[in-house]
Amino acid sequence: MQAKDSNPPDGGYGWVVVVSAFMVMGFTVAVLKTFGLFFVEIQQYFGELASSTSWITSVTIVVFHLGAPVASSLCVQYTHRTVVITGGLLAFSGMALGFFGLNMVWMYATTGFLQGLGISFSWTPAISIVSHYFSKKRALANAVASAGECAFAFMFGPFFQWLISQYGWKGALLIIGGIQLNICVCGVLMRPLASSCLLKARHCETETAPGNGASRRDKEDKSPIMHKTFNWMLVRRPEFVLYAIFGILAAMSFFVPPLFLVPLSYSLGIDESWTSSLLSILAMVDFGGRLLCGWYANFHVTKTIHLLAMTITLMSTSLMLLPLANNYLSLAIFTGFYGFFFGTTVAIHITVLADVVGMPEFDSALGLFMLIRSTGGFVGPPLAGLIVDIAGDYRAGFYMAGATLALSTGFLIILDRLQQRKKRGSKIRTKPEKSTLPYPSLHILKHQ
Repeated sequence: MQAKDSNPPDGGYGWVVVVSAFMVMGFTVAVLKTFGLFFVEIQQYFGELASSTSWITSVTIVVFHLGAPVASSLCVQYTHRTVVITGGLLAFSGMALGFFGLNMVWMYATTGFLQGLGISFSWTPAISIVSHYFSKKRALANAVASAGECAFAFMFGPFFQWLISQYGWKGALLIIGGIQLNICVCGVLMRPLASSCLLKARHCETETAPGNGASRRDKEDKSPIMHKTFNWMLVRRPEFVLYAIFGILAAMSFFVPPLFLVPLSYSLGIDESWTSSLLSILAMVDFGGRLLCGWYANFHVTKTIHLLAMTITLMSTSLMLLPLANNYLSLAIFTGFYGFFFGTTVAIHITVLADVVGMPEFDSALGLFMLIRSTGGFVGPPLAGLIVDIAGDYRAGFYMAGATLALSTGFLIILDRLQQRKKRGSKIRTKPEKSTLPYPSLHILKHQ
């Protein structure tokens, strides 16, 4: 059981941490989401198929996920601040080296591997420290922090398009890398929560009798966000395994629509200037969906896992309908529906993970969840690219993403049923034994 001093502040400096995480989301995931603007440029430059070019994004995604347990372990040994700063330097290196554009393997290693590692080392501790700073308002805080990727993606769509037109795709990568150095500044602002708890413990020491010095030192040594070991044994918990399978299937779908939305619009004959606005629309409604869902979840009216199952189902339906678009207006409408429900999903899926495993194991769970989910991110874009190559139509990728999301909902339902069954079993076991003796005193003597 956690010491009283380790209770999250649920505000105060925590909102500075939320704003810092908001910026980190923008400089990492927003860049990844708008990388589709580079897809056609890189494909034409190297003369590769869509499946080969999509491996750049695939490598970024899989390293992003594989690096998560490493980032979590480093947070345990050092601080969230240190890991975020390291991530900013790695992200810059990936884009700056990608500027040389020697060949596709070089792109996989730079804008793929290094960029993915930078995103992982920035995103993972940023999300983790926000969850530790908040308890009752955790859903809202996570929603606000994650909304950073939407706000920045809204601006990055037209901005990246302009950079490519002015400096070419190589020059644009170098400039974006320079922008990502701001991640280091955000990392500096992520003050470890342990320091504030230590000050609180020292303040309490002046008001406590001198005879309790040892217990006071024990409390000071306890940090709510620092654990001695990384718990790999979470993979033995059925609840975590079910949620991880959901994560794999969801990751197979999450990055497919942004990757193929731009090529789909080109195939419909939509002008490039209008195409970039689709990414802005996607970011805008995504932003609204996150804030609205986070605000609603903060009231605790609907169980978070039920809310997540509903948003995933609606997002799957939107993806199935999106390929029906045949002009800019219809494509923008379906993109808006998809973006809104994507936002509601992302706003709460980390909060659900915290509910499933509990905060004492959250750092380990987040790293393991990202690691296991990486298989979906690794397989999803290339599989969609292969399906697109076979079908000769970018619409096929959206059908694949929608079907996979629909399948993932089933594992959320199974997880919820398992949790309910365990909860009922716990109530039965804790139910007090009825006395069959005529007098309470005799019942007491019986147990003695």
